[in-house]
Amino acid sequence: MDWLHFFIFTLLLFAFVIAGVLFFIWYERRGLGRFQIRPGPNRAGTFGLLQPLADAIKILLKEDIVPALADKPVHFLAPLVAFVPAMAVFAVIPFGDGALLADLNIGILYIMAISSVVVIGIFMAGWASSNKYSLLGAMRTIAQEVSYEIPLVLSILGVVMLAGSLSLNDIVKEQNIPFVFLQPLGFLIYITAAMAEINRTPFDLLEADSEIIAGFQTEYSGMKFGLFYLTEYAETLSVSAIASTLFLGGWAGPFLPGFMWLIIKILAVFTLIMWVRATFPRLRIDQVMAFGWKFLLPLALLNLLLTAVLVLTGVSDQLWLAIPLNFGLAATLIFIMSRQFRTGGGHAVT
Repeated sequence: MDWLHFFIFTLLLFAFVIAGVLFFIWYERRGLGRFQIRPGPNRAGTFGLLQPLADAIKILLKEDIVPALADKPVHFLAPLVAFVPAMAVFAVIPFGDGALLADLNIGILYIMAISSVVVIGIFMAGWASSNKYSLLGAMRTIAQEVSYEIPLVLSILGVVMLAGSLSLNDIVKEQNIPFVFLQPLGFLIYITAAMAEINRTPFDLLEADSEIIAGFQTEYSGMKFGLFYLTEYAETLSVSAIASTLFLGGWAGPFLPGFMWLIIKILAVFTLIMWVRATFPRLRIDQVMAFGWKFLLPLALLNLLLTAVLVLTGVSDQLWLAIPLNFGLAATLIFIMSRQFRTGGGHAVT
């Protein structure tokens, strides 16, 4: 029955996202500990596995403080408006052949539309707090997210051209080999733009102690702050799941069940994101904006144009030619663009 399928799958998705977020928090803290030559959390439970649960209980027990001049209804609704879209993205992520909540034939468009709603929640939080630092932080975050949305969408269009479908289930089925081999530049652009969208290092300008304190989250505490924190990691989980589905073959793989392959690929993408956080320094806001508009956007347009040429000429079907050609074009374009791009201070990024 449709309603029973909807009810059970919704519960499973909710449990998956909550469990995935708690695991990501633990995994990242342990991983960063290794990168920084320190133990990381190791007191609560075996290997510190209960640390995220202890942190969640601590946040929930904290007092909920609302500024006297805040717009209280908007201040209350903002964390929910940001969190619900981050959860709703998983409705079209396939965990197996047809194992998804809703197999939409416009799945990619749905993801782009629903994930954009998070921006509204961020602006509501910044505006309703009646704090100039919160408002400035919200506007800075929104400017960054809108700027990087364009190259992110353009990188996904290359995959859509190869698959000939907007359905994520169909895109996985079309991957005789993972699309990352046919779209290496598209994969790099997607990961870079997605990290900027979810405010991960080196694009983590959400907080700045000397400028905007904690940004739009400054006036939030207790459970409402916990929801924003949950949203950040739920978005990281969704970015990893989308990258696994579009570029790494999703649930497809030998021997293991489909959902196991998807989880393994999600973990691999998250490890890449964590490695970037531990390695690269933070950029300034002007460098972030310049990188998005002057480097990533032209690169995404060139990648889309070349993908269209390869598809129209039929080269993309000749794997022995398409794979080395795509990697060669990716390396050449990155080299040429990096030679042309300068930050505001006149220094090359690369």
